[in-house]
Amino acid sequence: MSDGVGSRLRLGVLLSGGGRTLQNLVDRARDGRLRAEPVCVVADRPGALGIDRAQRAGLPVLCTKDMAETFDWLERHGVELACLAGYLRLLRIPSVWQGRVINIHPSLLPKFGGKGMHGERVHEAVLAAGEPESGCTVHLVDEVYDHGRVLLQARVPVVKGDDVSSLAARVFAAECAAYPAGIEVWRVGGSIGS
Repeated sequence: MSDGVGSRLRLGVLLSGGGRTLQNLVDRARDGRLRAEPVCVVADRPGALGIDRAQRAGLPVLCTKDMAETFDWLERHGVELACLAGYLRLLRIPSVWQGRVINIHPSLLPKFGGKGMHGERVHEAVLAAGEPESGCTVHLVDEVYDHGRVLLQARVPVVKGDDVSSLAARVFAAECAAYPAGIEVWRVGGSIGS
């Protein structure tokens, strides 16, 4: 495990969509704001736009829905931490990967999480509930959607006049800082209270 001072943690990124979170991790790794490095990508959808982002970044990509293939790919690339980045498939995590898979979710879990709660649906639900704030949660992944020990949460106010688009943009901006911070929390083995 890369735990020495200055060492770079090897990340595998799992995605289903456009790859904005992958791009954020790549950019932050390259400019030194992240002491980790994406080394490979798994996409579960052949047409995912994130595949193009990964290829432009020079990252090897596997497109599969098979869990055994997924974790074999991560192992072959020396991945120490798997990071879900808009990955919509429920993982069956092998025992050797327990505690080594994290996710970022666009709400303050446990609110507005679970099967089917992703993307705009989350922000719609937050607004419909009249919540005064939203945010994002970085958490360990287990075999339940949006469940697992919270590593870090970032809060974002819901402001008068917010629509799904404006709230989503503010939450994503918070995610861009929170995911790298959550990776660092994982590296040192702790959690930051919610």
